[in-house]
Amino acid sequence: MAGVRPDVHGFWEADGATKTFTHSLDPGLLAAHIPPTARVLDYGCGYGRLTARLGELGYAHVVGVDPSRAMIERGRRENPRLALYHQPELPLPEQDGTFDAALLFAVLTCVPDDAAQGATLAELARVLRPGGALYVSEVPLQRDARNVARYEQYHASVPGSAYGTFTTDDGGLFRHLPADRLRALLRDHGFTVAEERVGTAPTLNGHQAECLQLVARRGADG
Repeated sequence: MAGVRPDVHGFWEADGATKTFTHSLDPGLLAAHIPPTARVLDYGCGYGRLTARLGELGYAHVVGVDPSRAMIERGRRENPRLALYHQPELPLPEQDGTFDAALLFAVLTCVPDDAAQGATLAELARVLRPGGALYVSEVPLQRDARNVARYEQYHASVPGSAYGTFTTDDGGLFRHLPADRLRALLRDHGFTVAEERVGTAPTLNGHQAECLQLVARRGADG
């Protein structure tokens, strides 16, 4: 993989970089699959909210990476002790199997393009060791009237767009994946789901959404 640039919407270099991220990390799920001694990559770390949280929970070897320069600059200002790096394109500089675990929190929803989603998971599979854990948190396809209306509006206005894609009033571009498609993406890139948990999470703009969290293991041939 050479020079794959994730589909980072300009929103994340402007208003998006001022947002407060909202997906909560489940300490029980984390501890059940990722020991504190693990080398952890927080991919799509934003301003390092979860990078910092992992440190609070005793994880001493954590690196945060994000393709948005504005997000990384914010994180360095707010918490200069964190290991946060701006990486605008893939592949990452790390060698194969560098990390024992990775976090991917509300990242795929910010990458609407199929190819970019696949490239992201392929790269995480590369830098994770065999048996390494990928902890994913996503907002799957929602069923409420507000979300259905904006899915349908975007789908009608952008021919050929994936259903579940939508825009927000402040300029964001997002996509909610069906849960089965998320599982298929993981499977297609060498991951096996070990545990799932469902719940709710506040959105960036103050709504409540269904949330799916899962931990998947990288296979020997991931």
